[in-house]
Amino acid sequence: MTAPHSMNSSIEVAVDPVTAFKVFTEELDCWWIQGPINFFDAARACYKRMEPGVGGRIVEVYDEKTGDGLELARITVWEPGKRLAWTSSLDDVEIDILFEESAGGTEVRVQATIPENGADKGGTAWVRMSPVWLKDWIRKRDHVPHEPLRLARLAVVVHYAKPAAAGRWLRDVFGFEPANNVPEVEPDDPSHTWIEFHVGNSSIILWGREAASGAGAPITHTPFIYVDDLDAHFAHAKAQGAEIIQDIHQHGFRAYEAADPEGNRWTFAQASPMMR
Repeated sequence: MTAPHSMNSSIEVAVDPVTAFKVFTEELDCWWIQGPINFFDAARACYKRMEPGVGGRIVEVYDEKTGDGLELARITVWEPGKRLAWTSSLDDVEIDILFEESAGGTEVRVQATIPENGADKGGTAWVRMSPVWLKDWIRKRDHVPHEPLRLARLAVVVHYAKPAAAGRWLRDVFGFEPANNVPEVEPDDPSHTWIEFHVGNSSIILWGREAASGAGAPITHTPFIYVDDLDAHFAHAKAQGAEIIQDIHQHGFRAYEAADPEGNRWTFAQASPMMR
């Protein structure tokens, strides 16, 4: 049995509460960042949208024309400029968001509650990611197009023995813009680290070096390439004799890993509809 528990985060944004609420709800497709692990099915996802009012849905959109897709949650509280709440349709997480006037504009407070024996299958991501992405979007929304970010087909994974420390260094010294949280403390298992930076519409991703180590020298870099038909690409590479390090698998994104004749690792992932 697990006891009920909650988690919280907050951020101050430089707009009034009514505008902050409007941006949070109406511009979700802009501030919820595109990325391999930012959706339940990144290979199909176009963006997220939120239907207004109590009973409205939060949807991971798979059809850009119809707006159809995976229902993530149902809205339970809709008070523009004050409060927003919903119940997850995929797990037992309940999200409650307060918009309160502050000296700098608005304090946005996000709380996730999980009941006794409840499951969290991703519903608490709003607590972790809203402060990072919402503030960044509000900072730049007056100067950029209001449309979802369309990521490039090529990303680069860089492997570090201490990825969190490397991420902080890249952020503070090179000025790279984080696309997710950069941990202040090194994780116990660096191989499960995912730290992502965006340079324009390209991604630089940090993984732990342990995740790519095998016989011989550790892997330091892995090209991450999106293809139109992952299954066909996998079958062709395998038939041509590529060494398959990991078969097709899914963790938000669908991908497989292969090695070239000199042992360099390559990750191929299914391109999303936003990349076609």
